[in-house]
Amino acid sequence: MKSINGFQVVQQFEELFPKHLAEEGDPNGLQIGTLSKQVTKVLIALDVTKEVVEEAISVGANLIIAHHPIIYRPLKKIDTDSEPGKIVELCIKHDIAVFAAHTNVDIAENGVSDFLAEALQLENTNVLAPTYVEKLIKLVVYVPKTHAEIVLNAICDAGAGHIGQYSHCTFSSNGTGTFMPLEGTTPFIGQQGQLEEVDEVKLETVVPQLKLKQVLKVMQKAHPYEEVAYDTYTLENEGKTFGIGRIGSLKEEISLEEFAHYVKEKLDLQGVRVVGNLSDRVKKVAIVGGDGNKFAYHAKRNGADVYLSGDIYYHVAQDWKMLNLNIVDAGHNIEKVMKSGVKRLLDHKLKEKNLACEIIASTIHTDPFTFI
Repeated sequence: MKSINGFQVVQQFEELFPKHLAEEGDPNGLQIGTLSKQVTKVLIALDVTKEVVEEAISVGANLIIAHHPIIYRPLKKIDTDSEPGKIVELCIKHDIAVFAAHTNVDIAENGVSDFLAEALQLENTNVLAPTYVEKLIKLVVYVPKTHAEIVLNAICDAGAGHIGQYSHCTFSSNGTGTFMPLEGTTPFIGQQGQLEEVDEVKLETVVPQLKLKQVLKVMQKAHPYEEVAYDTYTLENEGKTFGIGRIGSLKEEISLEEFAHYVKEKLDLQGVRVVGNLSDRVKKVAIVGGDGNKFAYHAKRNGADVYLSGDIYYHVAQDWKMLNLNIVDAGHNIEKVMKSGVKRLLDHKLKEKNLACEIIASTIHTDPFTFI
């Protein structure tokens, strides 16, 4: 397996959790250290505390990927007598880089929201509060019949041809291509100065706009011709919708009280706060992992029987209680599901690319609250 540096780790990570999905102003990216050095172990953490950095030191990790940025607002100084300063100093002394990935991990497909939905075994999930809709491009490329399958597989493996839950979606039509190689060419087929006719396939597919550059790159590499004839068209069709939270259904209807206990069990919690009548029946569940105050409206509008989130304000709870929205405040720390979830996905990604780097999920409990 190939050794890897921090930039390469982040590249694979951001293929899973694209940075363009992050909300504007979100402090994502490198926060401490450098990504130019070789990385052998990566620690996935929810928060960067002194205990988490000490864990990174003990396991030999030289990169921490954290969901919650350690530097959330611009620093005026780094005082190493203060607790935040000691954390920065400890990272620098032990050559540990810290990379933050916040709302893009919340919003991405197979991110925090989906990890939570998976833990609660919700069915038929959809995005709760859309923030980004993928733009689509129609790609048309002309390929000699002998290489049509090679080019098709190359572009689809690079991200073209996805429609809903289907991959490798293309349309092919047969035709005759003509060309005349001029002086200075090295044609795959034909001779300089002679008009050639070739049995070709017109291959059509769709590509997300943000993946177009990579798809064109692999298309040209797989195509046998020196000059590849292709067209791209902007489509009105919308691609995938991304956003904050998920809404889905429990397998069976249960009471609000039973649901609260179910959440405690599935998310390994000491306790939760509940708003609503404990005997109410619930089946349709809306989830937002972190501060969910401004997304309660989306839960109500989408017909949720209960809204599961964290950090619900007192007056927000009062308002939604009057509007008959049941709420389970499970605390911001439920986002800890991202540690094992990101490890699983990044492990698979690196092994697929034959890249040598061990991914470790932090075992440190960083919830500042204790239930008594």
